[in-house]
Amino acid sequence: MAMRDQHKRPSRTTLVLLLLASFTILTLDARGGDDSPIDPVRSVAGDLFGPVEEATATVVRPFQAVPEFFTTTGSLRRQVQQLEAENASLRGQVATGVVDRNRAAELDGLMRSSASTGYALVPARVIALGPAQSFSRTVTIDAGTTSGIHPDMTVLNNDGLVGRVIRADRGTATVLLVVDRESVVGGRLGSSMEVGFLRGRGEVGDRGRLDLDLVDNAVTPARDDVLVTWGSENGAPYVSGIPVGTVTSVFSSPRELSKRAVIDPFVDFSSLDLVGVVVAPDTESDRTVIKAGAAASENPGAE
Repeated sequence: MAMRDQHKRPSRTTLVLLLLASFTILTLDARGGDDSPIDPVRSVAGDLFGPVEEATATVVRPFQAVPEFFTTTGSLRRQVQQLEAENASLRGQVATGVVDRNRAAELDGLMRSSASTGYALVPARVIALGPAQSFSRTVTIDAGTTSGIHPDMTVLNNDGLVGRVIRADRGTATVLLVVDRESVVGGRLGSSMEVGFLRGRGEVGDRGRLDLDLVDNAVTPARDDVLVTWGSENGAPYVSGIPVGTVTSVFSSPRELSKRAVIDPFVDFSSLDLVGVVVAPDTESDRTVIKAGAAASENPGAE
């Protein structure tokens, strides 16, 4: 049993010799500086274990980078999402900016129309088109009786005559466009002051036209002559002097007692947005009434 223990454990003399050898090697390495006698041994060890260390580092490196990969990827995703949100916001601002500029231009046009005609206007926006199956051309505006609007009032925009109010409730009103087949408007030629009656053809856009039946058959309208509203008694449903359009052609037939002129309207009825309803200057309204020569800076209807 004692012999077996002696084979398993090194003797004290061996341990002392190993310690002395280690101490001697450390002393020689420290004193040797650049020419240490241990350098050849160190070089051999490096040649042996260097490739093993490099291979181990190559295997371990991807696993060490996994936490950093997810952290970096998450940060990049958040940055991409933020940039996409900012781009969407900028695109929205550009789009709405164009609309705002167009409405500002239309409001300026209403101001000029009010100044040139001398009529007070309640501004309103077109919010709906009449159903095509009803065979009528109407639009709905976002102003009604609380804004001082009632049936048989003239509606115009910065280009000219739009139509007349045929129905109104508290917050909205329905406008019959002059291009509707049931619409009849008294018109006056600018060059000769001759009068006639305008009727719509029921079409909008490029094909939207009006027909003018002149009262005096001897009068021949000139091409490009300007037509304005003749006006109704007490200005209802149409006030006088509102531009309507220009003469594009004139025709007649043996069966007709008067000549008929085709009128190209100034208003583009397929892109109506901001309009003005002609009201009395002292009208009580829930929005600012545009009066002749008034500024547009305080107009809530232009928002």
